[in-house]
Amino acid sequence: MNQLLKLTEINFSYHTLSGETKVLNNVSFEVNSNEFVGIIGPSGSGKSTILSLIFGLLVPDEGEVQMNNQTSVGYMLQKDHLLEWRSVYKNITLGLEINKQLTNEKEELIEQMLSDYGLSGFKDAKPSQLSGGMRQRAALIRTLALQPDLLLLDEPFSSLDYQTRLSVADDIFSILRKEGKSAIMVTHDLSEALSFCDRIIVLSKRPGTIKKNVPIVFSIDNKTPLAARNAPEFRKYFNLLWGELNVSE
Repeated sequence: MNQLLKLTEINFSYHTLSGETKVLNNVSFEVNSNEFVGIIGPSGSGKSTILSLIFGLLVPDEGEVQMNNQTSVGYMLQKDHLLEWRSVYKNITLGLEINKQLTNEKEELIEQMLSDYGLSGFKDAKPSQLSGGMRQRAALIRTLALQPDLLLLDEPFSSLDYQTRLSVADDIFSILRKEGKSAIMVTHDLSEALSFCDRIIVLSKRPGTIKKNVPIVFSIDNKTPLAARNAPEFRKYFNLLWGELNVSE
């Protein structure tokens, strides 16, 4: 299996006028091709900080973030950040425009994704005309248009109501699998992490260190997030992760 990313003994602290707050302590893990990795942990344990370090928005105090030379990274935030004064299509092409990569080939790719993911009839609409789920799909297409190998998903469904987030999680899971992408998903929702991911990293309370690295294997065919919630192993994994998050340290 091709390794896309490796974090080695990462330490990181935030520095303010009032002092230093250590957020991460000796965090090490890797991500391979076609793998979905979840990161869970208490509030303040450094989950989103890890994504910022991987994306290069922050630099570790100690340790190393190593990326395969061919690996490109996309970042999908909690909110879709679609610009209301631009059409759906113009929102999707924004990153390509900024990076001067809007070629005929990329335009064809976008048109195909709009068709494949049910948005071709809304390319000229404004974001306010879309449902929450459609906005998330538009944000995902915007990210995929840059053709990243690895997607960083920071609470990507948290702004949606429960029914919509179940449906959108299924959509995005299927899209990423179809496109052959890898992903790291940060979430507070255990069921969401379990149903979506192939492996889950459990962080301790701050400063976050890795308590557990749990491979998730379900005895079902054609896994989707909705189907995974009915798998016989689901409760066992849920109880294991719940126990790791709530054990006293």
